[in-house]
Amino acid sequence: MSQIGNMLDELYAVVCDRRDHPKEGSYTNYLLDKGIDKICKKIGEESAEVIIAAKNAHQDEVVYETADLLYHLCVLLVEQNVTFDQIEQELRKRR
Repeated sequence: MSQIGNMLDELYAVVCDRRDHPKEGSYTNYLLDKGIDKICKKIGEESAEVIIAAKNAHQDEVVYETADLLYHLCVLLVEQNVTFDQIEQELRKRR
């Protein structure tokens, strides 16, 4: 079984820590400071990059760009005060 859940939990905790204890030079803090418009713009860009990588059948790029997308989604979730537990509950309802 994949360990992605553990990694995403760690990432979420780091983003929360950056929100609560800003660190100079942190890209996460830059995004959080710029706000929802910048975060959503990055999600759009990363989504497009995943699509292009998949269309071009470049698996290594799909992996790389998906990691970027998941990171930016995590920043969005923290900014919106949405937890992975809430996402899990929603996914379970759909099962």
